[in-house]
Amino acid sequence: MQLSIRNQIPGTVTGVTPGEVMATVRVHLPGGQDIIAAVTLEAVRELGIGVGSAVRVLAKATEVSLATGPVEGLSIRNRLTGTLMEIVLGSGLANVKVAVDDVELTAVVTREAVEELGLAPGTDVTLLIKSTEIALATE
Repeated sequence: MQLSIRNQIPGTVTGVTPGEVMATVRVHLPGGQDIIAAVTLEAVRELGIGVGSAVRVLAKATEVSLATGPVEGLSIRNRLTGTLMEIVLGSGLANVKVAVDDVELTAVVTREAVEELGLAPGTDVTLLIKSTEIALATE
């Protein structure tokens, strides 16, 4: 199956914390950073997700926010650090590609945000993604 979701990152499950309906799944990415997904407990069971499972982390580019300074006091669990590689400016939105370790991730942000943050290739950024906006696929 092919998906239109730009951000598809391979990883290995290092922890599953089940709740009544939802579970949080910690995934270790190839470059050493971790990402947390909040998915239904039913999906964890149906996909056979457990510690050691190979999964693909999926995140829509429109759900990725960028920060250029310290990130504190947020409930957002996923804070991946990387270096901005490319910006494609549109009339209202921009497609921003960021190298996170060995993976290239994409964020779609407003042109105004690009200008206000002073984004340019080489800028160190933090990608912010809510755990509830992460989907998992099994290999």
